[in-house]
Amino acid sequence: MEKRIFSPWKWQDERSYVQAVEVKNNVGTLYCSGQAAIDSTGISSSADMKSQLQQAIANLEEVITSAGYECEGIVRLNIYTTSMEELWPHFPILQEWIAKHKIKQALTAMEVNILFETLKVELEATVVK
Repeated sequence: MEKRIFSPWKWQDERSYVQAVEVKNNVGTLYCSGQAAIDSTGISSSADMKSQLQQAIANLEEVITSAGYECEGIVRLNIYTTSMEELWPHFPILQEWIAKHKIKQALTAMEVNILFETLKVELEATVVK
């Protein structure tokens, strides 16, 4: 797989994403449903934003690796949250995970009115290999 990134500016580097990703000669593409803080029995978390973000990251990583892909192959990441204000102080947690896996992805983050049940944050990814 060939993966090229495009960022005509530098300001997005501090926010751990790129402006565009081109993929050529890939073997497969994995479209992940939004992963949130739901435990292995299907119970939605009512914990704080930090805990929910950590669980959503862990769940996303589990889906990706269970499917035989690697987190480094993430080319698109969408973040949905019920509160950007609440999420922003914990954004470094996501940035550390991105850096750990050497992920270079296009990213969209958006605030929504409500997520399923008690959830505060959801991560949706497209992964290639």
